[in-house]
Amino acid sequence: MAPDSQRFWNYRHYRLRPRAGSTATYVVVGLVIVAVLIGAAWYFLRPADTADKDAPLLSPVSRGPFDHIAQEQGEVESSNSVEIRCEVKARTGTGTAILEVVPEGTHVDKGEILVKLDSSGFDQDRVQQQIMCNTSEAIMIQAQNTYEAALIALKEYLEGTFVQEEQLILSENFIAEDALKRAQLNLESGRRLAAKGLVNALQLEADQFALDKARNELAVAQTKLDILRKYTREKMLKQFDSDIKTANAKWKAEQSSYQLELDKLKTIEEQIERCVLRAPQAGQVVFANIVSSRGGSAEFVVEPGAIVREKQVIIRLPDPQQMQVKAKINESRITLVKPGMPVAIRLDAFGDQTLRGEVVRVNQYAEPNSFFSSNVKEYATFIKIFDPPPQIRPGLTAEVRIYVQQLPDALQIPVQAIYDYKGHTFSLVKKGEGWETREIKIGSSNDKTVTVLSGLDENEQVVLNPRRHSDKFVLPDLPDSRTIESIAVTGQPPRDLSTGTSSDAGVGNLGLTDAVAQQPSGPSGVPGAPGAGNGPPDPAAVAGFMLQRYDTDGDGRLSQEEVNQLPDDRRGDIMAADANGDGTVDMDELMSSISQRMQSAGAGPVPTGGGE
Repeated sequence: MAPDSQRFWNYRHYRLRPRAGSTATYVVVGLVIVAVLIGAAWYFLRPADTADKDAPLLSPVSRGPFDHIAQEQGEVESSNSVEIRCEVKARTGTGTAILEVVPEGTHVDKGEILVKLDSSGFDQDRVQQQIMCNTSEAIMIQAQNTYEAALIALKEYLEGTFVQEEQLILSENFIAEDALKRAQLNLESGRRLAAKGLVNALQLEADQFALDKARNELAVAQTKLDILRKYTREKMLKQFDSDIKTANAKWKAEQSSYQLELDKLKTIEEQIERCVLRAPQAGQVVFANIVSSRGGSAEFVVEPGAIVREKQVIIRLPDPQQMQVKAKINESRITLVKPGMPVAIRLDAFGDQTLRGEVVRVNQYAEPNSFFSSNVKEYATFIKIFDPPPQIRPGLTAEVRIYVQQLPDALQIPVQAIYDYKGHTFSLVKKGEGWETREIKIGSSNDKTVTVLSGLDENEQVVLNPRRHSDKFVLPDLPDSRTIESIAVTGQPPRDLSTGTSSDAGVGNLGLTDAVAQQPSGPSGVPGAPGAGNGPPDPAAVAGFMLQRYDTDGDGRLSQEEVNQLPDDRRGDIMAADANGDGTVDMDELMSSISQRMQSAGAGPVPTGGGE
């Protein structure tokens, strides 16, 4: 190898060979970078300071407008939607097939064709029915001719045949009378000649026989005339009358049969006409597709080839000027919603635009549950949309905010600041450097705030996480109002679902605790506890306790709005005490209901007053 080539190779080999100690340097740099990253992550993700973590979260008691809102989802529909139904009677058990249908969303004018149904079977029926009508008409005409011929036969007999027969018999009667007169003359002449001896006895006997024969012939002729007039004429009239009535009845029957065949033909022609569905008014086409409640798949889709039943809705033509939202309200809030309540409506398709509305109807019965739905009941509520925009259309998803109650100026706190203890409501209030436990009375609430009727003042600071700081509460020894309410409405204390025992079992006839029984009297002499000792509780005390707790407006009675604030399992029982049906429950009604429930629960005789 040449010296120059050897030097080049040695230099290249030197450059490609790793230097001593370079690997260790790389390792050290990498460890430094990892340490820096771990330190930064710890710095930014480290737990908050323990003192900051345990510090109570505070919120001021504010005053301002309050809206009690029930928020639900719904769907836009027209309150005056014209339904295009299939009026065709199915020739088979399946229905009638759709041949043609206008595309969904098409704007149509009055009289335009919307759907064409299969009429081929009815076309065949019409041809056969026309043949039946022609046959029935021929039979009817024949029956009519028979009837008219019977009338002519009657007239022919009365004015022709009878008269002819009568005249013939009268002629015979006239001839018999003439023969009788001649026989009488011959007999008289023979007798005179016999007296003179000119005629023998045999000749005289022959004249007598001729007279008797003439008399008999005259009697026969008179008898025939009487039979013709009295019997034959009547018999023939009866026969002709029977023939006439029979022919007339048959003619009418054939007329009815013919009319039935015509009606069948008319029905078939009407069915053929109904196979073409036209728009009764102008509008936008909306298909009446049916979605299965079992899995979301479509049970019926309007398209060519689909089979429709009689009276089934195929197309809807909604009135865009009369739109509404159908929302389903959960059973826990359905008692709060009433017709006439204002509603704010937001449509997903319109972004943040809000429409005004009003509740117009709340169904009395729950909507049917689907196969996969829960057991929670929902009630359909219909909300009218004021001044719907031109671009609104049925089927749009809507969010409705029903304003159950609107207060222009209400004291309110966040719902997180509420602490419930034995059915009583408390808040933890910041007082200087310490904390104060306040029992408060609350009113209406929504998802964020609750109104405060008493117990707090504006701008006071309340703890938002009171359960984390339960050690700071100083709670009084209070009766469990849940037990009192249970006794008031059921006559028994509530049961612990985990153990299956009453919450205050074993004390008193109705399970009241001594702490409940020994509560001091409330204001205005209203006892603060529902019983005394271990004996039966006083209905007046229980009623007074409930009024003191839930009568938020202080009018001495519980209104429907006040009862709506109670738990779901209490509302119906409380309003059941409304004996006079005025929509409110006063002290006497509440006492009477509580007394009856306590007696039915086996408490025995109960006091009727507040006790001495």
